Amino acid sequence: MFLEPQHTGPRGGWIEVICGSMFSGKTEEIIRRLKRAEIARQRVEIFKPAIDVRYHELDIVSHNNQNRIGSTPVDSAAGILLLAADAEVVGIDEAQFFDEDLPEVAERLAGQGKRVIIAGLDMDFTGAPFGPMPQLLARAEYITKLHAICARCGGLAAYSYRKTDGGGQILLGKQDVYEARCRRCFFGTA
Repeated sequence: MFLEPQHTGPRGGWIEVICGSMFSGKTEEIIRRLKRAEIARQRVEIFKPAIDVRYHELDIVSHNNQNRIGSTPVDSAAGILLLAADAEVVGIDEAQFFDEDLPEVAERLAGQGKRVIIAGLDMDFTGAPFGPMPQLLARAEYITKLHAICARCGGLAAYSYRKTDGGGQILLGKQDVYEARCRRCFFGTA
């Protein structure tokens, strides 16, 4: 279980990264942490990439459609810096879809004393590191890796398997396009 860090003063910012495969609960976890920050009356700003309109244009929504929280869609990581100026806590979902400036943006926000909570896929559908996630993981003070349940064997899944052909690295989809798989089922060694 993740123990939420305590503020260490006006310059005590940090970066938290929540990662894992599709359907592992990343969005549910970031929503949980952000709602707790709101309950604590902290000033919270939440962002998602403008291209992610799978469940809602503005809100961050979990795959099961049970949990949601309002957010601001942005076209680039640089936009977050401008919009998060007054925030104490900054949430960023679907980080893998952001440009390569996101790690530096996260560093700047943390350097301003903000708690930065980031969620995203650590690997793409081929099992390769995805977008800015490796740099974010390297810079984070706190990392939570979540696992889904393998759609084929029921084991712990760390991979996102694409069930359809075509498309580049980014192909927005839900259960119709992706399923979680364990290592054995993902690489076909079962």
